[in-house]
Amino acid sequence: MGILVTGGAGFIGSHLVDRLLEQGHKVKIIDNLSSGSEKNLNPKAEFFNLDIRDLEKITPVFKDTDYVFHLAAIPRVPLSIKEPVKTSETNIFGTINVFKACAEYRIKRVVFASSSSVYGNQERLPLKEDMTPNPLSPYGLQKLVGEQFTKIFFSLYNLPVVCLRYFNVYGPRIDFNSDYSLVIGKFLKQKAQGKPLTIYGDGEQARGFCYVDDVVGANIKAMKSEKIKGGEVINIGSNKSYSINYLAKLIGGEKKYLPPREGDPLHTKANITLAKKLLGWEPKITFEQGLEKTREWFTGQNPALFTKRARLGGFNKKDIK
Repeated sequence: MGILVTGGAGFIGSHLVDRLLEQGHKVKIIDNLSSGSEKNLNPKAEFFNLDIRDLEKITPVFKDTDYVFHLAAIPRVPLSIKEPVKTSETNIFGTINVFKACAEYRIKRVVFASSSSVYGNQERLPLKEDMTPNPLSPYGLQKLVGEQFTKIFFSLYNLPVVCLRYFNVYGPRIDFNSDYSLVIGKFLKQKAQGKPLTIYGDGEQARGFCYVDDVVGANIKAMKSEKIKGGEVINIGSNKSYSINYLAKLIGGEKKYLPPREGDPLHTKANITLAKKLLGWEPKITFEQGLEKTREWFTGQNPALFTKRARLGGFNKKDIK
């Protein structure tokens, strides 16, 4: 099958490309390398260095394609607060461009990467797809708008799009060099440099972390599932949640607490009943297993980054719940 992955040089997208190629599919990638990395590109995939904001240039790439995974985005809450216009251009208008190109070439199914950020703060956990969205940041709103456009494109253009709401994905290739790095990448880098782990708020905010291999599996099941018709929204995350303080304990080292950060929800934990029903999916990798796999990858990336007094050893078993 011919498959196109937007954002295929990114953290999640590159893992997805690798798995699709392993399964024998012909894969194309659209990525402008603004947040993705050239070193993540699989040489067996056909790469197009394009920006999804440019409809005219990206549209021809969709020819001879059966399925599309749309993961290209600027996936950072703090940056969306700082740059709401710039991030909206990519996360909203770029998404519309991708859907428009998919409709033109009558793609069999589109899998759209949404986010648990659409929920914001809710009165109860776990978070379920039928809850009223309450985004706290431009990023959360941008993903919600993308979800709404999937319904429009399904009803008006008969384009079958399924939305997967990712919950705090982590694993190898996570970005640890950006000012907007996800918390696990940030903590690993700070630990390696012998710096304190910076925690916003009291650290008791909890997240439904989900390992990247599990998320890739969910995407492929969403492509193949005969139970998917179009317009569905499905949580892809863990039905267990772990506090930032617990994460810091596992990584180890001094902690530094900072004021709470705007736009961050207090708690996330996924109700995955729908994922089980429609996709036959649930996560297989425990948080501790995934964190150890991520640490092992991280320590092999750039040995020069480490200080003599801050080697990253394995996690202490007594610290694991």
